[in-house]
Amino acid sequence: MAVRTRWTVDHSCGHQVEHDLSARPADRRAGFARWLEDRDCSPCWKAARDTSTAGTREWLAAKRAKEQAAASAWEEQYAMPVLDGPDKALAWASRCRHQLVTAAYTTLVVEGFWDETDWAQAEEQVRTVTRAGWWLDQRDADGADLPELLAAATDADRPTENPYH
Repeated sequence: MAVRTRWTVDHSCGHQVEHDLSARPADRRAGFARWLEDRDCSPCWKAARDTSTAGTREWLAAKRAKEQAAASAWEEQYAMPVLDGPDKALAWASRCRHQLVTAAYTTLVVEGFWDETDWAQAEEQVRTVTRAGWWLDQRDADGADLPELLAAATDADRPTENPYH
């Protein structure tokens, strides 16, 4: 006698669904059916996910709007140049630049050993890097690494950021 392949499962959401478990090894079907009982059926799971995803999307959109407003105000206050690159990347790169530069200021000036004169020189280097892609590439960098990153990006011996060019 063969182990059954079709299982009727009473899901935790209250729905009863017949599942075809023929793709699973015969000795794992019963355990998987028990596991399914502790889960919502697929339509309920998708509906819950879509509801929570919509809330997450709204929260993320609000967070990004707040970050973008802060970045725009910062760019205006410190006369940062407009970034170059694809339109889709500009807002993100602007936020990345703002976050990295403010993290660097906090690390190097507020908590570190730099004075405002050192920072003014670094700020001038920041203004020379206007390629959006560069700021996106540095989005996970530590603020303390900014001077070294800027030195590499603004190296006068290299005509481009590509070391092999």
